[in-house]
Amino acid sequence: MNYTLHTKTIDLGDGKPITIETGKLAKQANGSVVVRMGDTMLLAAVVSNKDAGENVDFLPLTVDYREKYASAGRFPGGFFKREARPSDNEVLTMRLVDRTLRPIFPDDYHSDTQVMIQLISSDKENMPDALAGLAASAAIAVSDIPFNGPISEVRVARIDGKFVINPTFAELEQADMDMVIGGTAESIVMVEGEMSEVSEDEMVAAIEAGHAAIKVHCQAQIELAEATGKAFPKRDYNHEKHNDDLRNRINDALYNKYYEIAKNGATKAERKEAFSAAKEAFLETVSEEDKAEWGFQLGAYIKSAMKKAVRDVLLNEGIRLDGRKTTDIRDIWCEVDYLPGTHGSAVFTRGETQSLTTLTLGTKMDEQMIDGALAQKYEKFLLHYNFPPFSTGEARPIRGVSRREVGHGNLALRALKQVLPPTEKCPYTIRIVSDILESNGSSSMATVCAGTLAMMDGGIPIERPVSGIAMGLIMDGETKKYAILSDILGDEDHLGDMDFKVTGTTKGITACQMDIKIDGLSSELLKEALYQAKDGRLHILGEMMKTMDAPREDYKPHAPRIVSFDIPTDMIGAVIGPGGKIIQEIQKETLATVSIDEKDGKGIVEVSADNKAAIDAAVKRIKNIVFPPTVEIGEVYEGKVKTIMPYGAFVEILPGQDGLLHVSELDWSRVQNVEDILKEGELVKFKVTGRDPKTGKVKLSRKVLLPKPEGASNEG
Repeated sequence: MNYTLHTKTIDLGDGKPITIETGKLAKQANGSVVVRMGDTMLLAAVVSNKDAGENVDFLPLTVDYREKYASAGRFPGGFFKREARPSDNEVLTMRLVDRTLRPIFPDDYHSDTQVMIQLISSDKENMPDALAGLAASAAIAVSDIPFNGPISEVRVARIDGKFVINPTFAELEQADMDMVIGGTAESIVMVEGEMSEVSEDEMVAAIEAGHAAIKVHCQAQIELAEATGKAFPKRDYNHEKHNDDLRNRINDALYNKYYEIAKNGATKAERKEAFSAAKEAFLETVSEEDKAEWGFQLGAYIKSAMKKAVRDVLLNEGIRLDGRKTTDIRDIWCEVDYLPGTHGSAVFTRGETQSLTTLTLGTKMDEQMIDGALAQKYEKFLLHYNFPPFSTGEARPIRGVSRREVGHGNLALRALKQVLPPTEKCPYTIRIVSDILESNGSSSMATVCAGTLAMMDGGIPIERPVSGIAMGLIMDGETKKYAILSDILGDEDHLGDMDFKVTGTTKGITACQMDIKIDGLSSELLKEALYQAKDGRLHILGEMMKTMDAPREDYKPHAPRIVSFDIPTDMIGAVIGPGGKIIQEIQKETLATVSIDEKDGKGIVEVSADNKAAIDAAVKRIKNIVFPPTVEIGEVYEGKVKTIMPYGAFVEILPGQDGLLHVSELDWSRVQNVEDILKEGELVKFKVTGRDPKTGKVKLSRKVLLPKPEGASNEG
């Protein structure tokens, strides 16, 4: 054995111990660990280059998370039978880990760094995504990479009023809160989740419960690193060179100018032009030699001076870049039914952020099939978010859907799905698409607002409308003076210390996403931000309601029509028929689309068509099979000829009920060949004349409906 194994166990007393081991696998990486809960195992490995690229002033961090199909004993779907591009679920997990890790690296560390996390075993019980942050941090902890951690992430669910840390898949099904919390032992760094209209205090309590577990996780990583001898010292590095004289010169020349620009309340374009003009005027005073030697630092110091000026204006005078006060919301205007060809549409504009959102209604056939390593299911509610470069006045190539677009779309989806009506009220598959046409702060929240309006415009009977707001924070690290900002601009996001998005109804919060760039955000400050957010999102909701305050009473005329009803599970086979024969026949003859699914111990039938007559015809045939009416003696029926035999023809009396029309009952005259009278597939009228006392079978006659020739006998 050529390795030394080190292990550490985390036990929160909940019967779900977590073990971290290092030294056995992936030893050529700078750091690697295997994290295990039950039989779910993650391998995390990290590598960071020794040197940084020239003129790089940020951390080039890449986080990858992949779920191996073999971990669950499955083959990948599709033709190639090999894992391909990451699924949306994998991308979302990458984002959760990245957002927690990135702020914890030293500000002056700029080496290319890659963290790879792989699900290598799954017990299909314990959720791996909640362990990914812990695995990534532990791998860094046992490396020589500079890091101000450790960090960890936990999932917090509320089940029957109690908080559960890292619930199982089954437990999460019962939860009314689902949040992933990330942070260090000292502070929270990242929060993301969805909840069923909860209060601000309930959300803070969930975050505090998650932080208590994170502290235990962090201590275990410290002890593991110490056991391996990798805790300290970390590697030496020098990725920045500085010129303090130049920095001071820039501050003296530009700080006051930037301060005045920042408090003028100009538009985005006007600010950009003014900031640029001040910068260019200063650069004219810099020698060509200094530009050649310190060109990179010049740009960094100028940005720093602008950032400080903007922040100081906010803290000292309470004035924001666009002239608003800290609690002011930008002007809002909305419009619905803007696109006549869609099933619902809305334009939502707040300041310089605009979303054009569409609603499309489909049948069960339009559901999205999810075929991941762990998840095999169908989704009836889809939300897609697009962020074209023109929305920020840029020209750049589009290289597929970005991680940001996946993340923003998922946040809006989680916000809106809490108010969707039950299937009995709305059997449609729903797709919402938000195209961001302008962006200057919180386009994901604009998507939530526009999505609400588009669904109401399309007649979706949502329980309550949802609005969303993005909050910001500016805090002085020394004085602890702070300002909480409602409805932040894009620049306030970049220059600020917090980006906190909250969505909800008048009843409570439905989703949230928070990223914090500073240490020590207290619960009191978090509550203050949440209650300020509540005031803001209720104001936004009020503006939305001026355009449309309730869903339309009916769907658009060109929307597909769907009827859904339940049938006993033991009748599903009767409706489908052998090899799907009966259901295919119903669809062919009525021109309706029929789908049947089994859920919660009952059969769910969905019938859709472009017109009511087709739906009614299909529903009638299905209900006649499931709930067959009694065949009445003496009644006349019309049914299809199913099969022709030498002694007669089997005809359909009612859907699912056939009877024999004997050759002697076809005509008053003697019939030698049944096919001289009837053909398979044609409709024939006949009368039920009686019932055989021995077999109970009904007796059918065609000839009694025909004129009786004079002198004809009663036998054919």
